[in-house]
Amino acid sequence: MEPISVLVKQLRDTARSTIELLPHLAVALIVILLTWLISALATSALARMLKRTRLRKSLQDLFALLTSIAIWILGIMIAAVILFPGLTPASILAGLGIGSVAIGFAFKDVFENFLAGIIILFRREMRIGDHVECEGIDGMVTRIAIRESHIRQTDGQLVIVPNSILFKNPVTVRTDQDHRRITVICGVAYDVDIDQARSVIHDAVGTCDTVISDTKPIEIFAQEFASSSINFEVTWWTGSKPVEVRSSRDQVVAAVKRALDDAGIEIPFPYRTLTFKEPLPLQGEPPATDT
Repeated sequence: MEPISVLVKQLRDTARSTIELLPHLAVALIVILLTWLISALATSALARMLKRTRLRKSLQDLFALLTSIAIWILGIMIAAVILFPGLTPASILAGLGIGSVAIGFAFKDVFENFLAGIIILFRREMRIGDHVECEGIDGMVTRIAIRESHIRQTDGQLVIVPNSILFKNPVTVRTDQDHRRITVICGVAYDVDIDQARSVIHDAVGTCDTVISDTKPIEIFAQEFASSSINFEVTWWTGSKPVEVRSSRDQVVAAVKRALDDAGIEIPFPYRTLTFKEPLPLQGEPPATDT
């Protein structure tokens, strides 16, 4: 009967401890509920306040998220102290310090993307709606979150990019400015008057409505002596969005081609001169014979 009495005593002590813990558990649950309520109210009030400022939407979301995280950390610490009276805020912080090392190694990539996301959100150079290119990914930024960013490619596909990639690699922001310079190469025949060809090309580019010519110059430079033509570097400015660039390039190439045709200026294709070791007879001519 001795083991049974010991077991009964242990069960009685456990039940007594559980009953004594119930008020603390109830208060801890109330604290968690209040934490949820305060977090919701605080983030909602902060969001309304930030809407009156000139902060970007991504930064407003970041501040709301950090506020919610801070409130939840404080609420969980208070609930833990109530549920386990032996705990103190100092011991909790010490435990978090030791555990954070192991957690940091286990979730290294997660924290790396988190910190990179915060830095990216504070950048002014890359905003939602910008067209960017990074590591072969080319498209419009549709969302910047804490861990990843969403880039919608020009073919409609969505690419979810970890923020660490955008932070550690060079990023080309194509729409950082409203205008972008475009260059195409146009060749003319060697027997063409260079100044006349330059003038015809310049006037043709100036007639395109996608070309910004009132504030940005149209530049035509003779570039090189190519194998069958003299090449001009034709440079102009247009909108910075990809569709504006493609549309302007199409319009300019078509306008220059029509203008050169109307002026009788040849756009040559590559010429090749073939040399044979032995003379070739003309068609219909009998081959030469030794006499």
